[in-house]
Amino acid sequence: MQKSPELPSRPMSSSSSDRVHPSPPLPRVAIVGRPNVGKSTLLNRLCGSRVAIVEPTAGVTRDRISVPTRLQAPMGERWVEMIDTGGVGVVDRDDLGPHVEEQIRVALDLAELILFVVDVREGVTPLDREVADRLRGADVPVLLVINKLEGRRLEWDTGVFHGLGVGQATFAISAQNGEGIFDLSAGILDLLPGAPEESPLTRPVMRMAVVGRRNAGKSTLINLLAREERMIVSEVPGTTRDSVDVLFERDGERFIAIDTAGVRKRKKLEDAIEFFSEARSRRAIRRADVVVLMIDVTRRVSALEKTLAKYATDHYKPVVLAANKWDLVDSGRSPEEFREYLDAHLPGLAHAPIAFLSALEATNVEETLALCRDLFAQAHRRVETAELNRVVQRALEARSPSRQGYRVRVKYATQVDVAPPTFVLFVNDKQWIGKDYLRYLTNRLRADLPFPEVPLRIVLRDKHDAPQGDPNR
Repeated sequence: MQKSPELPSRPMSSSSSDRVHPSPPLPRVAIVGRPNVGKSTLLNRLCGSRVAIVEPTAGVTRDRISVPTRLQAPMGERWVEMIDTGGVGVVDRDDLGPHVEEQIRVALDLAELILFVVDVREGVTPLDREVADRLRGADVPVLLVINKLEGRRLEWDTGVFHGLGVGQATFAISAQNGEGIFDLSAGILDLLPGAPEESPLTRPVMRMAVVGRRNAGKSTLINLLAREERMIVSEVPGTTRDSVDVLFERDGERFIAIDTAGVRKRKKLEDAIEFFSEARSRRAIRRADVVVLMIDVTRRVSALEKTLAKYATDHYKPVVLAANKWDLVDSGRSPEEFREYLDAHLPGLAHAPIAFLSALEATNVEETLALCRDLFAQAHRRVETAELNRVVQRALEARSPSRQGYRVRVKYATQVDVAPPTFVLFVNDKQWIGKDYLRYLTNRLRADLPFPEVPLRIVLRDKHDAPQGDPNR
């Protein structure tokens, strides 16, 4: 077995003023109940966005989905951490029921308040009684949330749930329509007087989306970064269905790791759950600062990795190529050879750094995070205009874009944005500058400026363009 190659330490270059000091943890509120009572719909309603997949199939939610949430109440706005869980007693088609139950247990252990959600339309069920028995000995307050009261005609049916004998207070709501949510938020905050008024994310944090094919080791990596079992890890492909944000800290800096569902060919998507999982994987890439493309080194690079790589480059996202399961690689295969292999199959990411790791054995995980931090710093750098123009001039002297006797001149260059670093070049006639020359110029900028491993964006302007306005138009 070949030892995983060591990676150099690459700390993110940032001043102490840019560092984010740890904030006290938010009070945690766990949402529990049997399958299909509307727990994920309630989470989405409280958060004000579609965080969890909502689909009428038992067992859609498997992992703990934890989201900082701003609640509105008469005393003002307060922040809590909402934790969605899988359904108690779920019969999972991939035999992951015990894993789901373990995630529920952890959520209950962490919670300072529990929302016990039931479905008024189905009445009290044996699984409701099972959940009530589990919560009856809870050391934290429990609120009984009777869901799916769309309209008022079902209010008479809420009384039967009082027989469960659980809950300091009862709230009748419609998570789907938003009825009763304000009163529920007030009830939550009444029991959590320490909930802060300020957002826990007062400064930008680096968001890293971990993407790849199914069973490539994404959730294992997330758990190692979080230093706790946040995601279900199983040999069953496609365990993760939601894109789950996991907030963690290192050395006083905050990061968000976005675990995503494994992508596979569209013609093999089995149901609506997998369709939305894939869509959210793409959304995770769009909102990430850095993308970690997990590659299972025991398998050949497929069209799926190529599709993800192209999607990331099309959106100008810095990428770390994470060569996972390196501990299983034949001793005759060197890191240099694998790099050449990736360059041949993922040519658009020839500039991206590579991390050789084993998530299962926790090898080079912190080094992978260091690479992400470095790319984040690169993507936010700015260069002096004078230095940029010197580099552009040298590139023009080495290779001119002029064609058919027409001389193309770059009059002026300036950096107008970061993440991605964006440069506007004012030229006499941009129609004579083709894609090949832009690729050459991009490589020269990457080589001569402090952006060696991140995508760059070049915008051309000439006399035909309006002098004012957004350079991206």
